[in-house]
Amino acid sequence: MRIGITSSGPIQGRRVAVTGLGALSCVGVGVDALWNALQSPEAPTSKRLGEFDASHIGGPKELRRLDPFTLYGVVAADEAWINSGLTSPIIDGGSIVTTGIGGLQTVLDQVNTLNTKGPARVSPFMVPMMMPNAATAAVSMRFGLGGPAETVTTACAAGTHAIGNAARLVASGRCTVAVAGGAEAVMVEIAESGFRNMTALSNSDISRPFDVERDGFVMGEGAGVLILEDWDHAIARGATIYAEVIGAASTADAHHITAPDPEGNGAIRCMELALADADITADQVSHINAHGTSTPLNDLAESVAMRHVFGGKVPPVTSVKGHLGHSLSAAGALEGVVSVLTLRNQIIPPTAGTKNVDPAIGLDVVTGAPRPGNYDVVLSNSFGFGGHNGSVIFRRVQ
Repeated sequence: MRIGITSSGPIQGRRVAVTGLGALSCVGVGVDALWNALQSPEAPTSKRLGEFDASHIGGPKELRRLDPFTLYGVVAADEAWINSGLTSPIIDGGSIVTTGIGGLQTVLDQVNTLNTKGPARVSPFMVPMMMPNAATAAVSMRFGLGGPAETVTTACAAGTHAIGNAARLVASGRCTVAVAGGAEAVMVEIAESGFRNMTALSNSDISRPFDVERDGFVMGEGAGVLILEDWDHAIARGATIYAEVIGAASTADAHHITAPDPEGNGAIRCMELALADADITADQVSHINAHGTSTPLNDLAESVAMRHVFGGKVPPVTSVKGHLGHSLSAAGALEGVVSVLTLRNQIIPPTAGTKNVDPAIGLDVVTGAPRPGNYDVVLSNSFGFGGHNGSVIFRRVQ
């Protein structure tokens, strides 16, 4: 991963290892539940999180002081941390756990309290619970991470940006370890109404990425977290290294508040910059974990961009939003986790809900069944409202 440019050429940063993974989604708690569910060509009926035990995070009093999005982020981070085998505290450890919207449930609850019981009854914890940085702050405190604790609210690209930004903290030497991911909990009536009234949601409530009958996305929720670590530090302590982050990029469409650039210019530049950052060529990418929201405009614009970058040799593509729905900032983080699992297991999950790929898409979309193969490099894309583009590239550990 390149971290700067000088007159003598690119500066190669420290290698960035992925040493821990955590996930929480509509298919259950944990990475194993996520991976097992993605092997089925059929999507779960509901994209809502079911009830789960969070007693290991804190008692009833502590849990009441966490907005659901923060709780989701901490649960996923806890799994990833345990998975990594790291011990606390880490004084130069970083935390970038993002959100697209933040503590919306807390805002709704407290507005209701204000209207029904008066201003004196509004919780003194409302502000710290609703803040978009609440999850990353909670993670930093839980694991004693004394380095940067930051968030980035770039809509649906935030989870991918978190991974890229955290990787740069490690590559630059600023952090030995960084916790990266995204969390979202906005499956509430007002959010659904807003998305539906802007005609972003599927009228059939079925996510069909790249399908000829796609008609909008389906809302999801959850969290995905990766532990990123200096490669030499991970080797020295005997950690399991699941993959390597080798490149990342961020660009803006500078086009429209919601619609993507139909020519995919921002997405093209983002993927090309990520490839340059990784110091690889397009033909070295084995698989693309696509943004693939199931909206007519986004899927088409993304396919235009991929065909431009990869020419006539676009590698196999999948979108896990067919299974999980679109969980905004958590989507890119969960897709980062899935990208690592694809490299680890050498299997591309099928795109649930997709039966007939739109001829205008012109891509090899994996459908129907998992596709085993030989995959060395995975590119994961995320594109958000406002024209935010993010790409991150993972490499297999042989």
